[in-house]
Amino acid sequence: MHNVTNPLQACNDIFFRPNGVFNAINEKSNWSWLPFLIVVIMAILPNYLYISVIDINWYQDLVINAQYGQLSPAEVEAQKQNMTRTSMTTFTVIGTFVGVIVINAIVAAYLNIATRGDEDNANGYTDWYGFTWWVGMPIVISALIAVVLLVLSDGRQINPSIVFPLSLGYWIGTEMSSDWFAFLQSIRLDSFWGIYLTAVGISQWTNFSTKKAAVIAVAPWAVIWTIWIVVILL
Repeated sequence: MHNVTNPLQACNDIFFRPNGVFNAINEKSNWSWLPFLIVVIMAILPNYLYISVIDINWYQDLVINAQYGQLSPAEVEAQKQNMTRTSMTTFTVIGTFVGVIVINAIVAAYLNIATRGDEDNANGYTDWYGFTWWVGMPIVISALIAVVLLVLSDGRQINPSIVFPLSLGYWIGTEMSSDWFAFLQSIRLDSFWGIYLTAVGISQWTNFSTKKAAVIAVAPWAVIWTIWIVVILL
């Protein structure tokens, strides 16, 4: 197996030689601070840049129409007063930062519980929490593509789905007003990549079969997407 000697190398190899990375971080859990920083920054960057370059008046109307429907002119104006570029940037940065941390905390709890069936598995909750930042690394690819697309965009009225350019929502041009907008944004190549890395990591950290590791990795996404579809259709 390829030898991984430092966290910087591990952040590169997670895309090409994940088995070696998970084997290494199983021994050196303190490496996870680096992917934590990378994932958080890359989760925030496209959203921050989008708010910075967008036509703010157009975006205010887009969000208000999508979230609130028909409002009186006075109500629209009141909403716009609370949706300045500064306030939306602050909300986006803080919301993304807190959201990623909380979601990964929940995923770590799930993985910690799901892998208890392996009596030889000595990894605890904090180990699995560090693990989540490594499987989140594919967001780097998505974020870099988003930044390039935003920089090259002609005009300032850009579909918000551009911040997730590997999503189904971006590919088919789903509008924010659609009930399917958020769901289709969650169907992303980097999400499937993360599921694959989760399965690889579980296989490395436990004695579970490849099939069982894959089931554990896929299960939460399958449940969430299924419930989401049902809610939209009801």
